[in-house]
Amino acid sequence: MPCKPLVGISADRTLIGPHPTHAAGEKYLAAVVEGAQALALIVPALGEQQDTAALLETFDGLLFTGSYSNVEPHHYRGAASAPGTLHDPARDATTLPLMRAAIAAGVPVLAICRGFQEMNVVFGGTLHQHLHTIAGLNDHRENKVDTLEVQYGPAHTVRLTPGGLLAQLAGSGATRVNSLHSQGIDQLGAGLVAEAYAPDGLIEAISVAHASTFALGVQWHPEWKQAHDALSTAIFRAFGAACRERRRTRVNRSTAEISRSA
Repeated sequence: MPCKPLVGISADRTLIGPHPTHAAGEKYLAAVVEGAQALALIVPALGEQQDTAALLETFDGLLFTGSYSNVEPHHYRGAASAPGTLHDPARDATTLPLMRAAIAAGVPVLAICRGFQEMNVVFGGTLHQHLHTIAGLNDHRENKVDTLEVQYGPAHTVRLTPGGLLAQLAGSGATRVNSLHSQGIDQLGAGLVAEAYAPDGLIEAISVAHASTFALGVQWHPEWKQAHDALSTAIFRAFGAACRERRRTRVNRSTAEISRSA
């Protein structure tokens, strides 16, 4: 077995020409390889075509990525989406049960942007579909005509929950983050803890209260040039450490089973 942990990265199902294709952004792959010091492998959005239990036995950690698509609202009892909203039912059919099973099985999970919203839905929470239309909430969308450097640049401050995982990783009570999302948490899922808040009160990070290992979701994008931001670096280091611990435990278990059967 290789020494480095193996991290599965969720894919979107999209079309390249007429061909259905499963893809994940390079920025997520690079952050796992460089920031978490792990091996990266894309998990296709094949739903029940792949056995969830077998996937969990394969991976030492799972990263659920951001996406241009939104979780279909029937998964959280939401109203029908506006016409033209991009959805990815194949991804929903893959990531929602996989995340639920991974956290229950003690597989480290890092969920980013859409993945963060998936985490809330998995635990029974609901989503705002258009933050910019809700009184009291800010417009959290990026300006798509800006360069990527500007889009992914710091957009606002988040207040970190005292004593929470993120506050411990940051070593402070607040930090600046980017903002590239139109949806966000409405009702927080049962068993989740709010780890960070935007200035308008929107929950921007969550953790799973009684998870046996690392289980964190953030609304922003720490994968973007993670080595140049202290908290982003800390997030991926902590995720990688949890994945290595799972790897170590699995290797030791396999070694013990071989010894007993010898």
